[in-house]
Amino acid sequence: MFDLKTRVLVVDDMSTMRKIVSKSLKNIGFTDIIDAADGVQAFTALQSSEIPVGLIVSDWNMPNCTGLEFLKRVRASNYKDVAFVLLTAESEIEQVKEAVAAGVDNYIVKPFTPAVLQQKLEETHKRRTAA
Repeated sequence: MFDLKTRVLVVDDMSTMRKIVSKSLKNIGFTDIIDAADGVQAFTALQSSEIPVGLIVSDWNMPNCTGLEFLKRVRASNYKDVAFVLLTAESEIEQVKEAVAAGVDNYIVKPFTPAVLQQKLEETHKRRTAA
């Protein structure tokens, strides 16, 4: 599992969903969580964070800059090695393939339970440490 002191960036245009994800992360044991309302704000937060972000949990469907656009921007930047998990209401295989091609580490289909979030984060960490 990720070090629970890892800084996590939660990105979603719905403040309620940001709170749900942040609360789930806190219940897992994460202690350093920041958030943003869209991919544009998230990239700014990533760049301005004094403590490096080690994990991003981002919604897919957002205005201004979607989660997929944000993922592509992260992977093309100095932050390309940050673990990235997409949250989506979409489970269509073509979208999943597009996200995988863009470098997503994992994805979670909404609605999800805290147990699913923890399982996906554990899977993500195992894949990244095995690579």
